[in-house]
Amino acid sequence: MPEGLDPANPLARLAELPDILITKYDCSCFIPDLAEKVLKEHFHVHALEGMLGTHVSLSALGAAGAIVNYLKELHKDQLGHINRIKLYTETDFMVLDSASERNLELVRNLRNQGRDCTLLSVMDDTLTSMGARLLKRWILNPLKNISEIEKRLDGVEEFREHKELLLDVRDILRPINDMERIVGRLECGLANARDLLSLSQSIEHIKKLQSLSGPAPKSVFENIKNKIPDLGQVKEFIDKTIRKDAPMTLKDGHLIKEGYDTDLDELRSIAGGGKDWIRNLQLKEIERTGIKSLKVRYNKVFGYYIEVTKTNMDFVPDDYIRKQTLVNAERFITPELKEKEALVLGAQEKIVGLEYDIFMKIRSQVCRDTKPIQKTSRLIAFVDSLTGLAAVAVKNGYVRPEITEDDTILIEEGRHPVVEQLLEQGHFIANDTCFDHDQNRLLVITGPNMAGKSTYIRQVALITIMAQMGSFVPAKKANIGLVDRIFTRVGASDELSKGASTFMVEMIEVANILNNATDKSLIILDEVGRGTSTFDGVSIAWAVAEYIHDERHVGARTLFATHYHELTELELLLPKVKNYNISVKEWDDEIIFLRKIVPGGTDKSYGIHVARLAGLPKVVIERAKEILANLEMASLDEKGLPSFAKAPSGAPSVSKADSGQLTFYQDLKHPIVEKIERLDVDRMTPMEALQFISEIKKETKNFMQTQGKS
Repeated sequence: MPEGLDPANPLARLAELPDILITKYDCSCFIPDLAEKVLKEHFHVHALEGMLGTHVSLSALGAAGAIVNYLKELHKDQLGHINRIKLYTETDFMVLDSASERNLELVRNLRNQGRDCTLLSVMDDTLTSMGARLLKRWILNPLKNISEIEKRLDGVEEFREHKELLLDVRDILRPINDMERIVGRLECGLANARDLLSLSQSIEHIKKLQSLSGPAPKSVFENIKNKIPDLGQVKEFIDKTIRKDAPMTLKDGHLIKEGYDTDLDELRSIAGGGKDWIRNLQLKEIERTGIKSLKVRYNKVFGYYIEVTKTNMDFVPDDYIRKQTLVNAERFITPELKEKEALVLGAQEKIVGLEYDIFMKIRSQVCRDTKPIQKTSRLIAFVDSLTGLAAVAVKNGYVRPEITEDDTILIEEGRHPVVEQLLEQGHFIANDTCFDHDQNRLLVITGPNMAGKSTYIRQVALITIMAQMGSFVPAKKANIGLVDRIFTRVGASDELSKGASTFMVEMIEVANILNNATDKSLIILDEVGRGTSTFDGVSIAWAVAEYIHDERHVGARTLFATHYHELTELELLLPKVKNYNISVKEWDDEIIFLRKIVPGGTDKSYGIHVARLAGLPKVVIERAKEILANLEMASLDEKGLPSFAKAPSGAPSVSKADSGQLTFYQDLKHPIVEKIERLDVDRMTPMEALQFISEIKKETKNFMQTQGKS
């Protein structure tokens, strides 16, 4: 970030976010003119329009220039692997903010921020590090371009339908090393001999991949394969120069093959002859002294020496020079031994230095092929991601989604991709989803705790993300109208250290949704308003739903899971609201969660049943039932009808009640109703009751006929 940034600047708030390291950098490096100069020099171009287009913003230009300048300071001139730059815009990808990424558990779970039980953990069946990184980017950046999505889907389908090709390709991909990282290490001067050997081995496997045939001349696999550069010369050069048993370090020698450099071979011959002489010296001295246990050894402190045990000291010749005394032995040298030692160690030292110099030249030579190696790594990552998605589709029974430009989402027998993996096969209950423009725009989902509301609304978002990233989806059939953004308001998390309560965090996230969602967005709301009092919560939830429903404000496709059963009355007032609930079976005061979403609302939350399942004392459960009965009676008006919000003042007449049917909000003071209210049932005989019912029936019939004529 630029030094001295105005605290009011939104960028300054980045410092408040967790897990982000902020580096203050010279403001001048962000000036667009200077940044443009840095970029042109680095990429060796006279103009940037060919790389970035003609409409790049000045702030983006400044940011790019500052980054390159910063990296040049850190790594000097070792940035050859950064050889292209692209402009990232939100128009290319579905936007997933941090709240949605977190709430949907795309790459990190909510429990411990780990990778398990995430969408990534289910989708990632890649075999290379390059493919794994690419797949993660796909999940976090779903596409909005239908043709690009279809290209990926075509690739997944091709590998899914041709299982023999899929298995062959995956067998070849498995041993390929991380070429992307190897190139980075090469350019930064960090690569060792093992890295070059890994690169050679990878190229060998890629050549096998290039020898495979796709299902058709213009198939997806054939098109990718034909774009892979020929790296045979790189492999041949590495195999000719680097020893197969080369160590990790560069300062200990044993790097370069014999026959590659004549000077190195000559030094090795000298050193090898000296070592042979030293090995023969031990046999010669044993024979001369008669000391069977005599050893010629070496260490870095004393060099070469002769070691004799204390019990054999009487047999030591006079020309031995004592070097060191140990508890059980003595160490000696001879003038002849030291002379040979100087020859051997001198040659060895020169060998190590020469090998290092030769290796630096080899590494620089390989760096000349950075661009084709990078292109190869990108194509291998692409193939790996496609075959990984195909393998997951085969294993989990996914189907190809249909991607359209309209604003419908139709999912038949959709499943949650993560939750179904945690259950035994066949135990997950699939559900349908229908979004259209006319009637099913805002779906209010009710049902008891533990019934599966949250799982259902999340699975719709996950299926949409999977479809737009180019993956097959867990459903019997799926038609996905493009989504520009996914917003989620799920759960509650205190940020007390920042002075933000649970409810404040919730309202900030809701405000973000209402201010930024469009009619092409998908909104997932789970229990909005529960962070405050019941009346406040219901009021806010109701108003939020009305605002989203109104096309003048948002008009987005929305799944609204709630325990506020009052919200089901929205279906009577707003034409594009539909009620759904998670069905439950009651049996002998027990509840059975059927996990099936069905049309209609529910007026029971079964919270007391869940509390009993959790182990609350029986006396508490019974008392809760009494209190609930009293509360439910108090929530009805004098006619036994729900007393809740009427249509908003000044709102346009969009209520379904306008069709003439009776609603909760019309005045029901009709003569028939008044007659029933005046009835004294305690004093009526059975015959009088039957006669009264007959009269009411006639009057009701006459009333309905009159209404029909009017």
